[in-house]
Amino acid sequence: MINITIPTPDVTITKQDNPELSNIYGFTDFHLITRDKGGIFMFYNDNQELLFVGKARKLRPRIKKHFNDNVSPIKLHRDEVSKIEVCTVRDPAHREIYETYIINELKSKYNVEKVYYK
Repeated sequence: MINITIPTPDVTITKQDNPELSNIYGFTDFHLITRDKGGIFMFYNDNQELLFVGKARKLRPRIKKHFNDNVSPIKLHRDEVSKIEVCTVRDPAHREIYETYIINELKSKYNVEKVYYK
């Protein structure tokens, strides 16, 4: 049996109710997320339900793209996202394993690929 432990987030940013600074869907702290490193990210709602899990070679641009892109799986649910957790994972194979594991272990709501629990 393989034992996988979900990594502890390196950065967590939360949506602000009335942000005074420039924001994307209420998030103002994207600068805390590394721009040049790879890893995995998780979007949660107010009830701490996992909405979406993704992986990226460059985290900040990829996460921001989910809030601007017309083909993102969360495009109809962007307002639901209240927390973003980011874990730096350098190895691409490890990112793939973590993403698939988290999608299925925590039963991510809006991931459509790599879903084996349905």
